[in-house]
Amino acid sequence: MPIPFSKKTRVVRQATADGADEKRSTRVTLKPGIDWHRRNFLAEVLIPSLFTRRSGKRAAPRFPKIRPGEFCITWIGHASFLIQTHDRNILVDPNWAKWLKVIKRLKQPGIELHHLPDIDLVLVTHAHFDHLDRRTLRRIASDQPIVVPVGVGSLVHDLGFNIVHELDYWQTVPLDALKISLTPCHHWGARFLADLHRGFGGFVIEANGRSIFHCGDSAYFPGFKEIGERHDVEIALLPIGAYDPPSGREVHMNPEEAVQAFLELGAKKLVPMHYGTFRLGYEPLDEPLTRLLARAREAGIDHDVLVMTEGQPVVL
Repeated sequence: MPIPFSKKTRVVRQATADGADEKRSTRVTLKPGIDWHRRNFLAEVLIPSLFTRRSGKRAAPRFPKIRPGEFCITWIGHASFLIQTHDRNILVDPNWAKWLKVIKRLKQPGIELHHLPDIDLVLVTHAHFDHLDRRTLRRIASDQPIVVPVGVGSLVHDLGFNIVHELDYWQTVPLDALKISLTPCHHWGARFLADLHRGFGGFVIEANGRSIFHCGDSAYFPGFKEIGERHDVEIALLPIGAYDPPSGREVHMNPEEAVQAFLELGAKKLVPMHYGTFRLGYEPLDEPLTRLLARAREAGIDHDVLVMTEGQPVVL
């Protein structure tokens, strides 16, 4: 039975090409790890988080003038970024939610929603609640396009976007001067247990001969090398947190694996993300960044790591 999409919003699925029909499954199984039941996430993480005061300050950002050929990156928090070129404003995985159901946001978004510039394009890497927040998307939507993995269009088509582009692995959609490509990752995309059909991935954003790779969520897997072979990745936004999840499954990279992924991508700048906002694993909030910087020094790439502060734009 066809999905009853709104007549006002078209959901466009790209024709299969560029090896998308030959992709190998990168989905993480839902089977818990062996010792997952030996710890109590409710008592050790969730309840203490309720009594933790949210940190962070939100001030009106001072967006710099961006020249052709430059990127301006503003970390909102968690996996949310504002990426700007001289003529386009792109939001990736925007999430201003204070709660993920019972999980409290422990750091304020870097900027207020009303301080955002006009948004030309929205990208959502997968359907998990910390990446796809329908309330945030509804407030951002103003008849612009949104790009999502295959199977996710039914969650965003009714929010106010003029067109929904669904991509499979290695597919690309040109949007004015931008090229947006979906890349594989080792994760899963179900919003609930019964909707395993939903896709998931990362995005390569290409503009003016330069590129940014937003990994989305991923455990470490050999696919990073192929991503680097297919795309000339310059700036890599890589997750470093939630590597000790309550399920005991390997669903996120740890900081040392993020360094390995960076090296295999062949990227020039590593921007860590997906830490310090929502406590999704047993590890302390400040541990991921400490481990990342230590491993980067050991690997001799510490000068290639850009640690961002929420709400502070950086021009590259």
